This record gives sequence, structure tokens and C-alpha cells, in this order.
Amino acid sequence: MKIIKTIAYVGLVALMPWMGVQAQAPTDKPIRIVVPFAAGGPTDVLARVLAPKLSASLKRTVIVDNRVGATGSIGANYVAKATPDGDTLLLGTSSIMAASPNLTLNLPYDTVNDFVPISLVATIENILVVHPNVAAKSVKELIAYAKTNPGKLTYATSGIGSTYHLGAELFASQAGIKLTHVPYKGAAPAIQDVLAGHVSLMFDNTSSAIPNIKSGRVRALGVASLKRYPALPDLPTIAEEGLAGYETTIWLGLFAPAKTPSVIVQALIREVHDAVNSAEYKDKLTSLDIQPRTSTSSELTAYLKADLAKWARVVREANIKPE
Repeated sequence: MKIIKTIAYVGLVALMPWMGVQAQAPTDKPIRIVVPFAAGGPTDVLARVLAPKLSASLKRTVIVDNRVGATGSIGANYVAKATPDGDTLLLGTSSIMAASPNLTLNLPYDTVNDFVPISLVATIENILVVHPNVAAKSVKELIAYAKTNPGKLTYATSGIGSTYHLGAELFASQAGIKLTHVPYKGAAPAIQDVLAGHVSLMFDNTSSAIPNIKSGRVRALGVASLKRYPALPDLPTIAEEGLAGYETTIWLGLFAPAKTPSVIVQALIREVHDAVNSAEYKDKLTSLDIQPRTSTSSELTAYLKADLAKWARVVREANIKPE
């Protein structure tokens, strides 16, 4: 009986920092949000907006740790192998968690079984944009042109296997057209060649696309979500233009290592929801054309599994070879 009580006491002490904000035990160990991309990008910016909000509510230091490389798998693997105590979290994206597993051979982790989903923290919509010298003024006109000129239209992406690449292949498949892929090493050079007219079109995220749309440097044809984007209410969705169910929304969510105790996961869910629903977080993300978003753990699991299946189908049908 004494041994059992000792074990129970040790377990309780270990979980004390997660038993409610007011009852937390003081600790100097920071919570680490691992961002698997370089500093300065949308994922990193979002993490740096989220971190101080979580720090204030949890009464613990929350730091952003950029672990870059291997299209995000270095950072993801670091979290998958971390101690499951809630102190190391991954800011995962749909590209890392759902696209990469279908494109990478011998990935050292399983995105479904090696992580515990906590909550969505944001979504970023993609917009189909074309250079003004492309005659099409709508998605329907673009599809009609592509059908009579197979392969003539080119599309830029940030690289083979990116969500921009897979989203364009899904678009071509649903529309029954042939587009020519022009991959780049990053989104910045891709959009620059679209702006210069060297490439016909691109699926670009709202943060990058909207300034170019407003300046007239590109023409927006449709948003790749099931609902119209609030900042562009007159822009139809691609689904509205005839491709029923078409969606390539980028989602971002927090994940903990598998086997993280439920009490810790539930505490994190509460505090993440409070942070994401704060006026400061919402205002900052809205100014960046990123949409604040929360979810339950099970909802984030459903997003992940649905995207894994969708991109597996696209990779197979487009005959994209995993590397």
C-alpha cells in the first residue's frame, strides 16, 4: 500500500503544472513550440503570435524553436521522439502532416500514431491566380482554354510534392485538363515568375496573393475553399465554378508526442483555445490574411486523416514518385 501511495504521489507531482493555471507548480523549464520551417515565414510568424498568449495563460515561458530541414521532417521527428510531458509541441501543417507522408520514403515517424492532436490554431486559404496576359477571366474559361490547348498553361509551385503542387494536380484531375508543372525551390521565386509572366498561373496563399491581386499584378479566378474568403467576398470558390468539393485549405495545428497524459492534453486544449480566441491573436492573424481557428482533438484527427487519404489519391493518380 505504501508503494502504491508513493507512485501516486510521484505521478501527481509530475502533472501538477497541468492541473489548472492557478494550481500550477512553479517551473523554470520552458514549453517549446517546434516550428519545422525557417524564421520569417507564415508558420513561424503565427507561432510567435501564439507563444506569448500561451505563456501568459500557462504562467510558464513558451519559446519558439525553429528546427529546419528535410521539408519539415526534422522538426516533426524531434517532437515525435520527445518526452511526452507536454513541454515539447509541434506546430504542424497540412503539408508536413498529410502531404509529406505520401511523398517521402522511410519517414521516421507516423503522423497519426506518433502524435496527439491538440487543436487547430489557424487556416490559410489558397487562391488560383493567373498573370494578366492569360485570357481567362474565370475558372470556367481557364478550364475551357486548357482543354483546347492541353499542356500550354504552366503553373508554378514551391516544389515537387508541396501542397501547391498537389492542389494544382487535384484541380487538373477534377477539371479533366493537362497543365505543365514548373517547380521552384520555394514560394517566393515561384510567385516572382508568375508576376513576370514567365509562368501562367499559381495556387498562392492569401497572405502572398492578396497584395498582388489588389495591385493588379495577378488576376484572381477562385478561392480553393468551400466558402468564400471574407476579404474577397466577390471572388467565387472553385467549387462554385463547377469543381464540386474542391478544397486545398492549409491548416496549422498543435501536436504533442504520443502518450502525452490526457490531463496535460486537456489543459493545453483549454489554454490554446483561450489564446486563439483572444482579440489580440485574432486581430494579428486577420491583418496577415490568416484565419484564426480552433478545433477539438478529434476534429484535428479527422482533418489529418481526410487529407492523408486525399493526397494519397492525388499522388497515385498523378504518378508522383515518393523520394
